[in-house]
Amino acid sequence: QVQLVESGGGWVQPGGSLRLSCVASGFTFSDDAMSWVRQAPGKRFELVADISDSGTITYYSPSVKGRFTASRDNAKSMINLQMNNLKPEDTAVYYCAKGRETYFYCNGDDCFTPRGPGTQVTVSS
Repeated sequence: QVQLVESGGGWVQPGGSLRLSCVASGFTFSDDAMSWVRQAPGKRFELVADISDSGTITYYSPSVKGRFTASRDNAKSMINLQMNNLKPEDTAVYYCAKGRETYFYCNGDDCFTPRGPGTQVTVSS
């Protein structure tokens, strides 16, 4: 079955950087678009970035554009999210998800599925 495992989260001060990774298995990775999504405490899921099967970035949230860079390595079945100039409002659980949805925000556990268990990113001083 589809398995997605994120890593690389942690605590960082404002202005700092983190690099998230997601390793996928259980499907033909190179055939699917992938997404990074996040959920801040008490808020909806938010689409952060979409990346096509060939690695073309098809969407960045306006809130991260210019600071975050998504990429993928089909040989490793992996996607990455380089996050620079992090802000406190970036604090959230970050998930990778298989495929691309038609919405940018979503409420509920069935949003952006299948997705991994997530990795916590905390930005504070």
